[in-house]
Amino acid sequence: MTTIQPEKISLNLFKFVVVIPIFRGNSMTEYDVLIVGAGIIGLSTGYHIKRRDPKLNVLILDKLGAAGQGSTAKSVAAFRCLFYSRTNFALADSSAEFYKHVQNDLGFDLKLRWAGYLWFFDKDGYGKMRPVLEDLARRGFQYKEFDEDEIAKKLDICTDFADDEEAKLMSLGDIYRGILIPKAGLLDVDSLVKFYESEFLKLGGKIQYNTAVTRVIVEPRIALGMPGEPYFWQEADVVGVETNSGSLRAKKTIIATGAWASQLLDPIGIECFIKAKKRQVFSIKANTEALKNLLFTKEFTNAGCLPFTILPKPSAYIRPAPEENALWLSYADDFPRAFKIEDDPQPEENYYRYGLYQVVSKYFPQFAGCQPFSAFAGLYEMNTIDGQPLVFEENDLIVAGGASGSGILKADSVGRIAASLYNGEEYTMLYGDRKFKVSDLGIKNRSIEPERLVI
Repeated sequence: MTTIQPEKISLNLFKFVVVIPIFRGNSMTEYDVLIVGAGIIGLSTGYHIKRRDPKLNVLILDKLGAAGQGSTAKSVAAFRCLFYSRTNFALADSSAEFYKHVQNDLGFDLKLRWAGYLWFFDKDGYGKMRPVLEDLARRGFQYKEFDEDEIAKKLDICTDFADDEEAKLMSLGDIYRGILIPKAGLLDVDSLVKFYESEFLKLGGKIQYNTAVTRVIVEPRIALGMPGEPYFWQEADVVGVETNSGSLRAKKTIIATGAWASQLLDPIGIECFIKAKKRQVFSIKANTEALKNLLFTKEFTNAGCLPFTILPKPSAYIRPAPEENALWLSYADDFPRAFKIEDDPQPEENYYRYGLYQVVSKYFPQFAGCQPFSAFAGLYEMNTIDGQPLVFEENDLIVAGGASGSGILKADSVGRIAASLYNGEEYTMLYGDRKFKVSDLGIKNRSIEPERLVI
């Protein structure tokens, strides 16, 4: 067994420190705020911090060459404002109302399209969801129901698999009811990113691209000059980050790196409860009359296209992309999809061929024989606690993320909450003068209502 010979720390040194403390610091620029990650959450956070105090020296870092090029760029960019949980509703509805304000009042075109969500249920699923929908209706939320005959007629699709042995083998659910959520739709991710980026820069914020953060720097509040500081008996805080182009210091560091957050936080012992799963999207050109009629249907809303449509079982979905004359197909598979961080996730051919195609074409014969003309894959950052965003602080480091597929949907609200946490406030005001308790999205005093309207 190796014997460790402890080195005696001079008592005179401690006396010296008490009289004349040696504080951390050096001559390099110290920012008020360093934000790691120029995705939609990082940009929204930076914008709201600078909006509230333009004098602050705020720098956003990103390893890629432009804003929003990570998971944000791989989002399907759909939003809805119908939730059972008051927490979810506040975060989503406030963000959507702000985006509407940006487009209608500020004149920044986000290409908002209120196409709605069309959610199909089999009989069992509808039975479970009906009490939730009725409760929402009593609270003033609006939705519209369609029976299976109306759906089949409006979309020319298959709703009943009683005589389809393949469908039974695949455990597909019949379409018994359709629920249309009108206050929902689509937007352009790039346009939303450009809004936050440009407004942040106008306020004097700085963004440094092609800068990879390799580690978070932790230092003792009172440095003693000993190797390996800080020790467990020293009070310590995060003071900045190490990057591929040198060290950067800040009074407060914010980690908004989405699925990659744990790579920076695990080494300093901060648990963020964020894990990554790959999500894949396959784009089908509407190059037949049947697909064009489906894509540009006017049967449900005045948006001029199919609503964002969710199948009953499994809940694969179709996202209309009228701007590129296409329909996107996807499914958020869980078990046994691995938790895995990939810097450049790629779509899997068999996932479409033996998965999405087999399911979607059973309901929508318009897709028979269709092959994707393009596909992409991104990382879905899952908050493994409850699937809702996380905003919390430890030792001068703030974490904002864990949106679990609702980053675009809730980005503005999360940015406001992170800005209020930075300012040490108990409450924040979401857009529309909605008061929200900051600690509700934290960890120690987390207060999140369970969501019963799960898509």
